[in-house]
Amino acid sequence: MPAPFDYPAEPHKRRHGPLGYADYASYRPWLRDEFLFRCVYCLLREQWGLIRGVFALDHFHPVAIHPEKVTDYDNLLYACVRCNLLKGSQVVPDPTQVLLAASVHVREDGGIEADSVEAERLIRILRLNDPEFREYRLLWMQILRLAALRDHDLHQRLLAYPADLPDLAALAPPEGNTRPGGVAESCHARRQREALPTTY
Repeated sequence: MPAPFDYPAEPHKRRHGPLGYADYASYRPWLRDEFLFRCVYCLLREQWGLIRGVFALDHFHPVAIHPEKVTDYDNLLYACVRCNLLKGSQVVPDPTQVLLAASVHVREDGGIEADSVEAERLIRILRLNDPEFREYRLLWMQILRLAALRDHDLHQRLLAYPADLPDLAALAPPEGNTRPGGVAESCHARRQREALPTTY
């Protein structure tokens, strides 16, 4: 069974490189695919609730400090609103580099442990170990465990990719794409050629 709170095994390497949108919100379809439809910080998945009002685009280097990066794709992360608000304009360790399976472990009680100073700092800033967050993780682990035992279809739905995968091939960034090869490896393209797993 895929573990819903397993952080990536390796540092994230950007697959997409759209350029030139005047409004950073226009990068949303690219970022949804880039970060597999979940919060880069806490791993909340789109499939677990309403998307509208729950997911935000986070400026890793805060706009208050780096206004020139407001529409820089490589400065944008896909995050839930809670994590985005808690991070705010703080300078934090890069989650794509420090929140990794080798250094972050989710316990059976929903608690989260870090083996690196930077991962621990990020967990503390985002309050990922607060009691309500431990309870949230524990609840989802139990729901998925129960669904795996009693309702295979529900289990598949909870761990599936969203139905509305963005068709990145149909998008035309104003100044092109520095990583065009990523479009062929997008979730939509992989689903079209029947190469996308049913769960992740």
